[in-house]
Amino acid sequence: MTAVTPARIATEWWRDAVIYQIYPRSFADANGDGIGDLPGITARLGDIAELGVDAVWLSPFYTSPQKDAGYDVADYRDVDPLFGTLDDARLLVERAHELGLRVIADIVPNHTSDQHVWFQAALQSPPGSPERARYVFREGRGTDGSEPPNNWTSVFGGPAWTRVTEADGSDGEWYLHLFDTSQPDLDWTNEEVLEEFDDVLRFWLDLGVDGFRVDVAHGLAKEEGLPDFTPDDTAGSMGGDDHAPTPYFGQESVHEIWRRWRTVVEEFGPDRILTAEAWVNPVERMALWTRPDEMHQAFNFAFLSAEWEPAALREVIDRSLLAFGSVGAPSTWVLSNHDVVRHASRLALTAENPQGHGIGPESPGLPIPELGLRRARAASLLMLALPGSAYIYQGEELGLPEHVFIPDDARQDPTWFRTEGERYGRDGCRVPLPWETDAPAYGFSATGATWLPQPDEWAHLSRAAQRGVEGSTLEMYRAALRERAAHGLGHAELIWRDAADGVVSFDVAGLTVVANLGETPVAIEGELVLASAPCDGLLEPDTTVWLRR
Repeated sequence: MTAVTPARIATEWWRDAVIYQIYPRSFADANGDGIGDLPGITARLGDIAELGVDAVWLSPFYTSPQKDAGYDVADYRDVDPLFGTLDDARLLVERAHELGLRVIADIVPNHTSDQHVWFQAALQSPPGSPERARYVFREGRGTDGSEPPNNWTSVFGGPAWTRVTEADGSDGEWYLHLFDTSQPDLDWTNEEVLEEFDDVLRFWLDLGVDGFRVDVAHGLAKEEGLPDFTPDDTAGSMGGDDHAPTPYFGQESVHEIWRRWRTVVEEFGPDRILTAEAWVNPVERMALWTRPDEMHQAFNFAFLSAEWEPAALREVIDRSLLAFGSVGAPSTWVLSNHDVVRHASRLALTAENPQGHGIGPESPGLPIPELGLRRARAASLLMLALPGSAYIYQGEELGLPEHVFIPDDARQDPTWFRTEGERYGRDGCRVPLPWETDAPAYGFSATGATWLPQPDEWAHLSRAAQRGVEGSTLEMYRAALRERAAHGLGHAELIWRDAADGVVSFDVAGLTVVANLGETPVAIEGELVLASAPCDGLLEPDTTVWLRR
């Protein structure tokens, strides 16, 4: 047996926290317009506290034209009327704190909306002006400047450059947008940009938020000269591949930005944190974002992306604990979020599905629902036993699958439109939650309106249908979080056990965790504490148990 121990055990809340992601437009709708909002979240926070998590992370709710569901920010210091008001945000934070929940706000620093006052000023200003220097504007290539400055492509498909028309009506410079055309990239070599975000962080920290999840934290810095780059065909849309270095993701100079941000959040005390969305491989490189003077955590996408196979899972767990522990940080564990196919479907796919592509009716290797849910429950029970911090995406505690059969005319992800339907995008994991079985919109909205359609089969997966029902996915999560807290699993030592083929097994804080990823049942011994599926002496395939020996 081998042992893996976190670098140190400390009392900081974030080291072993379970953090629940709320996607505001799909969580709960208080005003009946079909889009979730801050009052809706506040009204339902009791349900999340009841689940047993430590914090909530809210995807963006700032003023935005909503071209990319709020990740195109027009005003970083205000709430979009779609979601409520600044007073609603204050009330939400206050209610969360009353319930013992911390609040993590999403922050989007790589780009603004094209409706941001800065970009509107840039469009009205000449080349070389201070207004344009806040963004990445360049002259085009070719004798008449009609070709983009380089060959970069957008994460959402299509070119990463758009040419502007100057104030005099002539064809002008090009601006960079690694995402949608409505999301121009900021130039983070500009001191004015750095100072602006220092102030934005302080604004929300003053309001009471407990930290920030940083969007595209491996981005922002671009390689000098902006050289041409063609990504590997198998690479995910956000990078994170092991191929040639990317000139716009994972640049070394980005770390200076996070050191500056760490200084800002520490002005407000040791309990405020930064969490990185950093799609970089290998995990040893990802850990560089969590050095003591940078981020506190980084999402462990290597774990999320691991194959449902014992050697792959054991390797990523070992490497994660060692890599993050080597810089004094906890490993995080995550299986789903608003950008990936829900793991209740992803774990039952039979064809390659690069991150960001999504799945739809014509996708190859569509998931098998029963297998997906069984594996998802097993994977979740395995994840919640691991030392470190864990993230739960809204609805996974209900066993929600990806909504595969969204009609084409209802889709809203920019990826769908920019690839002319070649990629389905992320709509399928963002469908509004079911709260009640028989209510309009399953309790999401009193009017029955929903910004994305809900599948009929979600009725039996509603929170009300599962609450108090033995064996339901909701009750499995509640029990797992109770036991995790009671045993201190988040800051315990993990010791691997020898296991049969197809099985992963380890001891942690007096419990033995056994996950059967193989095709045949295996015998187990010990007092059953938790199980992802019925178990009576034999552990069936795609099942995880916690045992007391």
